[in-house]
Amino acid sequence: MDFELSEDQRAIEQMADSLFVDYCDDDAMRKWDTSGEPMMAPLWALCRETGLHALAIAEADGGSGLGMTELMLVLQAQGRGLGQVPLWRHQLAAATLGRFASGEYAAWIEAAASGEALLSLSLDGVNAANGITLHATPNGATWQVDGRVAALPLAVQSGAALVPVLLHGQPRLMLLELQSPCVQFTPAVMTHGEAVADVQVEGLSVSHLLPVGALDWLEPRAIAAVAALQLGVSEEQIRRTVAYVSERQQFERRIGSFQAVQMSMADARIALEALRSTLWQLCYRLDAGLPAPSEALATAWQACEAGHRIGHVAQHVHGGIGVDLTYPIHRFLYWSRALGLALGGSAVCLERLGDWLSDNDKLGWKYDLEEHQAL
Repeated sequence: MDFELSEDQRAIEQMADSLFVDYCDDDAMRKWDTSGEPMMAPLWALCRETGLHALAIAEADGGSGLGMTELMLVLQAQGRGLGQVPLWRHQLAAATLGRFASGEYAAWIEAAASGEALLSLSLDGVNAANGITLHATPNGATWQVDGRVAALPLAVQSGAALVPVLLHGQPRLMLLELQSPCVQFTPAVMTHGEAVADVQVEGLSVSHLLPVGALDWLEPRAIAAVAALQLGVSEEQIRRTVAYVSERQQFERRIGSFQAVQMSMADARIALEALRSTLWQLCYRLDAGLPAPSEALATAWQACEAGHRIGHVAQHVHGGIGVDLTYPIHRFLYWSRALGLALGGSAVCLERLGDWLSDNDKLGWKYDLEEHQAL
C-alpha cells in the first residue's frame, strides 16, 4: 500500500504551508487580536488568488474538483497558522449545492467558485442539545421558514448560508439568503476570534430544500474539515511546547528532562497520531466513494479528545507563562476548544457512534470488499 502523497498534493501542501506561515506569524496575530476585524481579509484575498478557496468545488462549477485529502492538507496548514478565514465552510457549502441543487443555485455556486460571494455553513444544530431550531412548514408550493440559527459563522459578512432545517421532524438542508428582510442578526465574537451571529428568521418563504441525502453527504466532510483544523492546531501546540520545554530551566535543569513532562508530551503525541490515522482513513474513504458514517463519528471523537488533551497538556507544561496573553500559546487552546465544541463534544460524538454500532453489525474495511477478497 502506498501512503505517500502525490506530487500535486505535495505542491498544494507546500503552497498552503508557505501562505499561512508567511501571513500568520506571532506579530501579525497580536495585531489581529486587537483589530476588531471579522476575518483576515488580506489572507482571504490570497486564498482566492491561489485558488485555495475552491479546491473542493467541482470543475464544472468553476472549482478545482479536488478531494477531501487535498482540502485536509490545506486545513492542517490553516490550523497550524490559526488563519481566520472561512476556507472549509465556503467551499463545502458550494460543493454541496453543486452536487444536489446546481440548477436552482447556479448563480450562487458560480459566485462562490470565483470568490465574488462568500458562503457560510453551520451544522451545529445537528449536535446541539436543543436540536435544530429552524423549522419549515409547507405553504402551498413553497415552505415558510421560522426559527433561529445560533452562532452562524460570518453571518453578517456572507451572502448566504447552508443550514439544517426541520421539515416534518426530519432534518434537511436549505440555502438561507442572509440579505432577506426576514432575517435579523445578533452579532458576537467567539473566544478564538471568529465572528458569528445569532440569526433569527421569521416568515421567510423558500422554494427549494435540498434532498435528504445532502446532509448525509455533507456531514462527514464537515467532520473531516474540522478534524483537519484540529490536527494542524494540535501539531503546532506540540511543536511550540517541545521547543519551550527544551529551553526553559527549573532547578538548574531543562524542564523537558523531567520524566513527568516527558510522559505528558508522549501522551499528547500519541493522541495526535491517533487523530491523524482516523482522519486519513476518513478522507480516503470519502474520496474513494466508500460509506464512512462510523469513521466520521470516530474521527469526530478523536478530534475532540485530542484537542482537549493536547491543549491542556500544552498549557500545563507552559506553567504561568501559558496564561500570559502576550505569549502565543493561549490562542491554540482557544482554537482547540472551539473546534471540539463545533463537533458537539466528546460525549455527543461517542453517544452517536454507540447508537450507530447498536444498529449495525458490520464494521471494518473488509466489509467493503467481495467475500473472497476479505479472507
